[in-house]
Amino acid sequence: MAAEKTDEPPVSWASTGSQIQPYDGPPRNIATIDALDFGANLTPKKYEISGTHADSKVLFLDVNILDSTGRLPYQGDVLIEGERITAVGAVPGKEDLKKNPRVRKIFGRGRTLMSGLGDAHTHLSWNGGDLERLGELAVEEHTLLTARSAQCYADSGYTMCFGAAAAKDRLDVVIRDSINAGDIPGPRSLANGMEIARRDGELIAGITAFADGPEEMREVIKHHAELGVDQIKLSMSGEEITETRNAQDCYFTDEETAACVDEAHKRGIRLCAHARARDSVKMCVKHGVDVIYHASYIDDEGMDMLEKNKTKHIVAPALNWLVNIFTEAAKFGYPPEKAEEVGYRKERDAALLALREMHRRGIVILPGGDYGFAWTPHGTYARDLMHFQDLLGFTAHESVIAATAGVAKLFMRENELGKILPGYYADCILVDGNPLENISVLQDHRKLDVIIINGRVHKIGMKDGAGRASAASAGADAEEGRNGNGVSNGDTIHEEFPEVKRSMQKNY
Repeated sequence: MAAEKTDEPPVSWASTGSQIQPYDGPPRNIATIDALDFGANLTPKKYEISGTHADSKVLFLDVNILDSTGRLPYQGDVLIEGERITAVGAVPGKEDLKKNPRVRKIFGRGRTLMSGLGDAHTHLSWNGGDLERLGELAVEEHTLLTARSAQCYADSGYTMCFGAAAAKDRLDVVIRDSINAGDIPGPRSLANGMEIARRDGELIAGITAFADGPEEMREVIKHHAELGVDQIKLSMSGEEITETRNAQDCYFTDEETAACVDEAHKRGIRLCAHARARDSVKMCVKHGVDVIYHASYIDDEGMDMLEKNKTKHIVAPALNWLVNIFTEAAKFGYPPEKAEEVGYRKERDAALLALREMHRRGIVILPGGDYGFAWTPHGTYARDLMHFQDLLGFTAHESVIAATAGVAKLFMRENELGKILPGYYADCILVDGNPLENISVLQDHRKLDVIIINGRVHKIGMKDGAGRASAASAGADAEEGRNGNGVSNGDTIHEEFPEVKRSMQKNY
């Protein structure tokens, strides 16, 4: 049964968190991200993406390098060989590489080269807001929809997606494996299954795995593990839009939460939770749920618990849902007055104060979440970074760090993802602008001029020599690969290294 809803007591940060304090120093979240330690036994399988030719070379020249280490952007060159970055800043043998037709040359002209972005709360299988049909979609159509969402993430400059629940058992798993096989385009992904809820706690019809009591929950955890998921989600609290299951309600017991954590962790799988309610957040910290979604109604006790255990948890609040329900939902028939009536203004205000306090205390907050609904549409993922800056007091640099190095840490692959450094996988975007001066540039797909995943070009435009050489062998204009109007002159055609394809027929 759901816990009886009670009025939330005042919190100690209600007054201090009402104003964002100006800050213009180095990123404060680097040390706390670095300190995260989920435990080596919970490390997900190390997936690789197939299809990158080992002899492929991409040379970025004259780019503003935003490397996600905390260092301010600096001018330099970057060399990618095969799947990985091999040189950053100064590139040995650059002049010979510039003359080599087998090297794709991209002239940055001062544009920003940065790591691909990451989403810590991804729903690839959400269908854009038709909630009544989400659970009714046939698996064939739903698989195609999920694949399209994965491509949309890649098109948006996202190269890491941490699954937060799938609408059917294996949708995330199948898409993850297809991306890794090189069969479809998309970001590096860690897969989830259907969210687990008590029978009195379903939020959306048809997308939930039900269990009551510790033993039944253990069985559902085992089932999810056998599907090949990388993490498992518990739906522990309500959601105001249902009008029947309040965000301040907690549906799980301590015994159920403890059983889920024990069963998942002994199988090397992390847990995440839809936890808006005060009691659900505290259960997550008390029993070791690794990833806490929302945490809107955390209280003083819960905040102290989370701060004490901040190396074991991250919070992904899904801010865009709480913001857009007042600014965008009216066009879909859900006016602000309705949102206020059911309690979303109260939750939004409580969540913003709490999240500012978490940031002040060094609790790791990562962007992403609940994209794929009507007023949080696919393709608008980078709005979270703007909200972090405007509403939580992150600097633009801290927002970028959270979305790159932070999500890489969540993937537990921080030594090879999320930064522009030698030896790291070549997942990067060339941005026509400086995100540290204008974080909203990352929302404009037209400004994401080049997108590279695993060393392979996912997107490139004609102005950067799509399908042709980016530089000719001689001449002043040719030195920049241009004929004066921003178009590659094509005097030298570089060799395209084809994607390495596997045989369609497997030997079963």
